[in-house]
Amino acid sequence: MKKVLIVSPHFPPINAPDMQRVRLALPFLRAHGWEPTVLVIAPESIEGGVREPLLEATYPADIRVVRVRGISPRLTRWAGVGSLWWRCGRAIARAGARLLAAEKFDLGFFSTTQFGAFGLGPRWRRRFGVPYVLDYQDPWRNDYYRRTGAPPPGGRLKYALSQWTARRTEPRALRDAAGVIAVSESYGKTLAENYPWFDAQRVELLPFGASEADMEVAARHRPAQPLIDFADGFVHHVYAGRGGEDMRFALTVLLRAFKLYRASHPAMAARLRLHFIGTGYAPPPLGRDWAVPIAEAEGVADQVHEHRYRVAYFDALHYLQNAHALMAVGSNDPTYSASKIFPCVLARRPLLLIFHRGSLVLDFAEKAAVGERFAFGEADEIDRLAGEVHRRWLVEGGCERTAGFDEAAFAPFTAAALTAKLAAVFDRAMTPNAGKIS
Repeated sequence: MKKVLIVSPHFPPINAPDMQRVRLALPFLRAHGWEPTVLVIAPESIEGGVREPLLEATYPADIRVVRVRGISPRLTRWAGVGSLWWRCGRAIARAGARLLAAEKFDLGFFSTTQFGAFGLGPRWRRRFGVPYVLDYQDPWRNDYYRRTGAPPPGGRLKYALSQWTARRTEPRALRDAAGVIAVSESYGKTLAENYPWFDAQRVELLPFGASEADMEVAARHRPAQPLIDFADGFVHHVYAGRGGEDMRFALTVLLRAFKLYRASHPAMAARLRLHFIGTGYAPPPLGRDWAVPIAEAEGVADQVHEHRYRVAYFDALHYLQNAHALMAVGSNDPTYSASKIFPCVLARRPLLLIFHRGSLVLDFAEKAAVGERFAFGEADEIDRLAGEVHRRWLVEGGCERTAGFDEAAFAPFTAAALTAKLAAVFDRAMTPNAGKIS
């Protein structure tokens, strides 16, 4: 059995999007000849993380998980320092070095959006001779905010510093990597544009997998403090996921379509309630709403409810499974890959999708015959698309049609199938000088 050291700073019981690939892969890696050890940051060192112990029951109990503590956010927040990697990166580096010195690992795997961790790959390869694979769940170097003028997360100064660090650290991490995977095929092209020596064909496209097992757990779960009363006689449409300035176009299309429905079918529209859950990343009492201000501008805010704070993963699945219909809106950045679409599909509820026409989400949805699909581009007009959503989704009853999908087309996107592909990437990374660029 080959051994892989997985670096995933976020990990259960913390509920964070960037730990999902690792969590979903753990039940299947051994079947492909890989014994995992997971190096993570202890929950008490993570600021604002939603704790969800139920997540720990979704992977084998005998998987070794090494948890390390970094500097407490209570000691740094006064100085405006909250970055998880700045506070805890040294602890991860030391713990990883101790593990690699004490026992033989065949591979390292960095699966996180804490991109500072990627910089450990070249150091450990030089010192311990361990090849490694990088997992791009977001771009590390990212010019989206510069191009669009949208405010970056954490503010412009902190974001500029993170991008300066990326420009210094990413080239070496990529040069020495034995394998690279990404959730979007556009990431390989972006890397090749940033670094002419990098071959975009090296990147293996691997979205997050879909888990029927998670849906079975969710079916038995009830939130401690429910945000929605599904028995109140109203018709509830649910969106669960982040918001952001980059989603303003799609959100405006959706809410303007609802405005049109209130004008054309007032009695039926009066029964609808639109819920947007977990739209922000900031912990209480910080953060801001994304859907409600647009709803106010459209004059429909009295029927729109937003819970900006992150919710437990299985709470979110509960809302998806019990909603009358689901809404999924995408970014105006075509590279955005919304893996949350898979739980929406497995919830088997009527599903509305409004995504950039360059998004892989629409490509997948078309192949798998999923939901009512609407595509937009830079030149599209909100009123035209809102009129289409109003007609097909609301007036013609798309939101009430029996949900279904092509299960054969969906099969390659299950957690088991995608872990098999991940293990194949691991195997290829074991070949001499795999991926290394001289």
